[in-house]
Amino acid sequence: MAKFADWIGREQRAADRLDPALAARWYATFDRAAPTDAAMPQGIHFCLCTPEARTGQLGPDGHPLRENDPASFLPPIPLPRRMWASSAINFDAPIAVGAAVERVSRVVSVTPKSGSRGDMVFVEIDHETSADGIRAVTERQTAVYLDTLANDAPLSPPEPTPVSFDPQGWDVHRELVPDERLLFRYSALTFNTHRIHYDAPYTREVERYRGLVVHGPLTASLLLQLAGAHSGENRLTHFAFRGVSPAIAGEPLHLVLRGDGEDIELGAFAGDGRQVTRASATLR
Repeated sequence: MAKFADWIGREQRAADRLDPALAARWYATFDRAAPTDAAMPQGIHFCLCTPEARTGQLGPDGHPLRENDPASFLPPIPLPRRMWASSAINFDAPIAVGAAVERVSRVVSVTPKSGSRGDMVFVEIDHETSADGIRAVTERQTAVYLDTLANDAPLSPPEPTPVSFDPQGWDVHRELVPDERLLFRYSALTFNTHRIHYDAPYTREVERYRGLVVHGPLTASLLLQLAGAHSGENRLTHFAFRGVSPAIAGEPLHLVLRGDGEDIELGAFAGDGRQVTRASATLR
């Protein structure tokens, strides 16, 4: 993997505008009424400066192809499966409807590892998003690349157990069922063509998930909305989340929060108590 050192420091720039139509679609996706305030809730940055690869440049999984080319932003890691593992986000300023948005992305590290799941490569990417020339969001995203699974590999996650999630010990609890319609709309908002979010046969037969997978940033956005409803919009200065286990479309998802001070803990759990996402946040 030493050959991938040439990709460290590579940059990619993108421009966008948070127009009223995108804002309206975001609120509609989450069944929320649009407020009169022009400042959008935290999490809208996931839907800005989205990928622009042409359809012919997409790989079998729906992600843009990674090529051994000086113009390629991401290294041509040969492992075929890609997941959004985690993000650590700092919120510096809200992004308002109408703002001109710019994002600079930079490859920070490419780290091979080996574990119970076989060979893996972790890629860290720094994103800096500005709105009308003011830095709004900085994020360190970690993506992980994994090897192909055998055709008879067990489906993930395991079938739900009869146990029910117990929200005792959490201050705030919201239950919802993210279904295929929500996944489709969020894929459209983020221009995400990863097939695990909409192609059920591919999801089961190739990537060996038990059902369509809820996007990591979608779960993160739901947790940010939980924090916004509890503490007020745009009050977080820092938010970090890590995927623990896949959330499956059509199954209950429990969003929880606890803590009334500066630091709060959040999480997402499946109906049987299996943890899906770990998260933490810091309030202004």
